[in-house]
Amino acid sequence: MEIIKLNATSSTNVYLKDLMLSSSVNDFTVVTAKKQTFGRGQMGTSWNSEDGKNLTFSVLKKFDNFPIVNQFLLSICVSLSIYETLHKLKVPNLTIKWPNDILSGTSKICGILIENSLSGSKIQTSIIGIGLNVNQIVFNNLLNVSSLKLLLGKSINLEELLQLILKDLKEHLFSFLNKDIQGLRSVYESKMFRRNKPSTFEDNNGNIIMGFIRGISPQGKLLVELEDSILKEYGLKELKLKY
Repeated sequence: MEIIKLNATSSTNVYLKDLMLSSSVNDFTVVTAKKQTFGRGQMGTSWNSEDGKNLTFSVLKKFDNFPIVNQFLLSICVSLSIYETLHKLKVPNLTIKWPNDILSGTSKICGILIENSLSGSKIQTSIIGIGLNVNQIVFNNLLNVSSLKLLLGKSINLEELLQLILKDLKEHLFSFLNKDIQGLRSVYESKMFRRNKPSTFEDNNGNIIMGFIRGISPQGKLLVELEDSILKEYGLKELKLKY
């Protein structure tokens, strides 16, 4: 495993993509940075992180025969891997907020951004970007955000935590393609935030919807049970959980 450590970069995902254009990069190459000037989250959102306090890194995963129709399986695998690492550290009240945010209680502590490179109907490479709030304790005006230091009451060694995450992630990524897909989905669904609880959503037209999260479809869409027991699928940009 090669780890490239940077003091600063615009985005570790972008750095890794640019590196792949200019040279041969080995499977499971990792790029980590103390400072990201343009860290990104899902749907173009920004990822704000205090310099040197948190983990911001990206991992390259290469595939030989991974159909794009199963792409959410990768998101499931990465989410569960981070979940299990944090569970070992005894982080309380862990859940996965669809599609792949890690929460403690109602507070976000980790975000994941996966960007795929395709060849026909197959995923050739994936760049897995992970941002984990570790030792930061002030988040200004951000709501529902926390860190491991706030939750555990102690500072965490960033290098040791990175090695622990990478060890767990590597084990998951090198084995998940041989696992039962339905089994992985079931485990993921059992960890989902607000599953089977009455919740409020906002659709992309601004309409407020009441319903119950029941799980995910085989393609990774959110399954929400609405009034009259109607089960509807929603994509990433189609619904926002309001709690």
